[in-house]
Amino acid sequence: MLDVPVGELVVLALAIAGGGVVTGILAGLFGIGGGAVLVPVLFEIFRLIGVDDEVRMQLCIGTSLAIIVPTAFRSYKTHKAKGMALQDVVKLWTVPVIIGVVVGSALAVVAPGELFKTVFAVIQTTIAIKMLFLGDRVFLAEELPGPVAMRIYGAAIGLLSAMMGVGGGAMATMLLTLYKRPIHNAVATSAGLGVPIAVTGTIGYMLAGIPHMGDLPPLSIGFVSVVGFVLMAPISTYTAKFGALIAHRTSRRTLEVAFGLFLILTAARILYSAVT
Repeated sequence: MLDVPVGELVVLALAIAGGGVVTGILAGLFGIGGGAVLVPVLFEIFRLIGVDDEVRMQLCIGTSLAIIVPTAFRSYKTHKAKGMALQDVVKLWTVPVIIGVVVGSALAVVAPGELFKTVFAVIQTTIAIKMLFLGDRVFLAEELPGPVAMRIYGAAIGLLSAMMGVGGGAMATMLLTLYKRPIHNAVATSAGLGVPIAVTGTIGYMLAGIPHMGDLPPLSIGFVSVVGFVLMAPISTYTAKFGALIAHRTSRRTLEVAFGLFLILTAARILYSAVT
């Protein structure tokens, strides 16, 4: 799309800038800056500007992964400096995670948008149920499983992350806590996976979207909106502090319930669009 109507580009920029404000406040409020917030906001933005439903979810996922890249680098650097990450788990998971992301990105070339919507909705709802009703009371085992099972877990996290547009943090953290790893170690370890997931996924979705360039908004590189990346990342980073101020005045349980409900509502919205 070389002949880009200026009016269309302005509308896209304004919509994404507004979405950046919403994303930042929600991210600061709920303490999460990944696709759990980004994808639902981008989904509504791209719906409003008329992006075809067949490619809308893939565009949301690719753009979300691109926006996560700088955050993932910054997060991992901070956690690594504090020495909280389980480095043996990071090393064991890195290659399987990348393989899973490559497979998930490849699916974006051929799979219908409904598949990505369904995966996003199911995983979001699963995380919400654990957050709302199970908390830290449910465990799978006292110790992590062997290398083979761990590699399978890593590949699954990579695959699902690529199909959801997330950095894998929520899934990896939930899995590690189910094996009684301390929450701080789980979060730090999950941050170590965010970099390969976000970078590999961004490249994969750029390539996967090339055949669909005619259906995508102005200034898109495959399934990654450059306008979305350039505008949303800095705006959401700035406005996150306002959400954080609200969060500091709210109890932990209230935040958990609010975020759980947010996950369920956004999952229901995206699932509804998949079946209608």
